Amino acid sequence: MPENLSVLGFDVGTRWIGSAIGQTLTQTASPLEGIRVINNKPDWSAIEKLIKTWQPDLCVVGLPSSMIGKKSAMTDIAIRFSRQLEGRFHIKTELIDERLTTREAWQIVEQSEQRHTAKPDIDCIAAVLITETWLHQQ
Repeated sequence: MPENLSVLGFDVGTRWIGSAIGQTLTQTASPLEGIRVINNKPDWSAIEKLIKTWQPDLCVVGLPSSMIGKKSAMTDIAIRFSRQLEGRFHIKTELIDERLTTREAWQIVEQSEQRHTAKPDIDCIAAVLITETWLHQQ
């Protein structure tokens, strides 16, 4: 694997998709922006803008499942999003287990005393956690 890859991470939801950018050199990620989902469709123009701006080498998408590993409706949505992302932008995309990332994101916000954080920001924090999990597994 090259020494420094940039990775664009996503936390897919039914109303918002959180995004984050990370790099393998530091194994850290930073939140970007919440992307709207309207009528069950991601704002692909906003995603395209992120890809053009950050020019990632790879995308990672959080794959939700239950604590015992069972699929849910969100599992299928994340898989479909991942496939569409790869197909539209011709960029390698990997799925990664995202269990409890949203809960952990809420805990981070509560501990930072920023209790009035908007839902899209929570999703971006979850995207950071997803991205950093992938980075640490490399």
